[in-house]
Amino acid sequence: MIAVKVKWNKEEMAVEVDTSQPPSVFKSQLFSLTGVAPERQKIMGVKGGLLKDDAEWAKLGLKAGQKLTMMGTADKIPEAPTQQQTFMEDLPEEEQDTSGMSKYGAGLENLGNTCYMNSTLQCLYAVPELRTSLTSYGPSPGMGGMGGVDGNHTLTVATRNLFADLTRSAQPVPPMEFILSLRRTYPQFGQTNREGYHMQQDADECWGGIMTSLKDRLKDGPSNDPVIRKLFGLRLRSTLKSAETDEVINKEEEAEKLVCNISVEVNHLHEGIKLGLVQDREQRVEALGRDALFHGNAAISHLPPYLTIQMMRFYYKADVQQKAKILRKVTFPLLLDALDFCTPELQAELKGPRLAAKEIEDRQVGLSKKQKLGDDSSAAPAASAAAAPPSGDDVAMGDAAAAADASTSGEPAAEAPVDFAGQLTGKYELIGVLTHKGRSADSGHYVSWVKQEDGSWIQFDDDKMIPRKEEEVLTLSGGGDWHMAYMLLYRAERVPQE
Repeated sequence: MIAVKVKWNKEEMAVEVDTSQPPSVFKSQLFSLTGVAPERQKIMGVKGGLLKDDAEWAKLGLKAGQKLTMMGTADKIPEAPTQQQTFMEDLPEEEQDTSGMSKYGAGLENLGNTCYMNSTLQCLYAVPELRTSLTSYGPSPGMGGMGGVDGNHTLTVATRNLFADLTRSAQPVPPMEFILSLRRTYPQFGQTNREGYHMQQDADECWGGIMTSLKDRLKDGPSNDPVIRKLFGLRLRSTLKSAETDEVINKEEEAEKLVCNISVEVNHLHEGIKLGLVQDREQRVEALGRDALFHGNAAISHLPPYLTIQMMRFYYKADVQQKAKILRKVTFPLLLDALDFCTPELQAELKGPRLAAKEIEDRQVGLSKKQKLGDDSSAAPAASAAAAPPSGDDVAMGDAAAAADASTSGEPAAEAPVDFAGQLTGKYELIGVLTHKGRSADSGHYVSWVKQEDGSWIQFDDDKMIPRKEEEVLTLSGGGDWHMAYMLLYRAERVPQE
């Protein structure tokens, strides 16, 4: 890394140059700082005159503290739409919510191959806790110049403003502030083709970029922990062992998503996640003086309220030099049980909440039956429930059942009962699907399918909002050229309140 100074207009910036990367990467850094697109940058002060994208740093004689000069005009901040944005509260009463769709938010206008971004934002908008956290995020600084402004901050502000517009808009929203902030913070989303049009991008990369920026800037007030970590954060524990030396490596890391790998043996999401948790890799072994193969698996040691899963449908195809798509059908459930992916310690922690949830549900079902049959039959459900043998996860909760018996028999329990209200059970409900239609990640079309609070499903196809049925969502498993699931968003089941 070589620290240099770059003068642009009246501004001088300190920039570190990674000489192991081509000059095009350096130009992307300057783009994020100034808004001057790489193709419009003229950088002077190196040997040979202007800096070229394919130049070799070793031949340019770059030195620490060297002064470079850049010429070029920054992108203009997008102008306001010619049609004034109309909000629901501004409409006459007789014109409000005529379609009945405004309660589900609003569509997003496509600003030129931005369906990857629109579908990602609609899925994240489905998380009410995220929307609430954004509303309390600090005000935006002046946008003039943009030189040196924290990209994570401006993208968080743009997300806050866009979500507010989606909440109160009566028509599709043009996400101009957001796309400008996204491209300044992550220049790869500003790539253009030979004709000068912005290129299609990968929705997973967009999702990851937004998560990174929000994780950096959006914090929970009392604890100051990242909101993204609290809502989406997983912890994965892996144990790897070398067959040659018996060396064992234990590792724990954070993640915001699980991966569903797809092979010829994978037909269901559960199988793909299991495959994605395989951690076989080569690792340096000092005793051997070389890399050796380690075998092992990862398991979840902490579950979040919202579980994101990426279907690994794209891979790089060298002969055509682009991402190709795996079309294989992989089914996914509306209700996902993550227990099988967890560490033994976490499985033990989930036993109590799962038992509590089942007992509450059983009592609610029994109460419903009593209301239908009358109070005279109230003794029968209780007797049958007491006689029924435990099943599945309940077998390991014998101590909990014994504690309950002790409390009814007058004998003191060993410990006070644990309040499981609000705790996770390891079971998840599907609330969002981001799909891709087409043969390549660099082309095709992205849309999102989002479950609403009233249980209905809405397909967000850029500016269009289309009601869908649950059975239609299940057809998104792949196997052809129809829309197929690429990102899945699940919401945790919690112990119900009585």
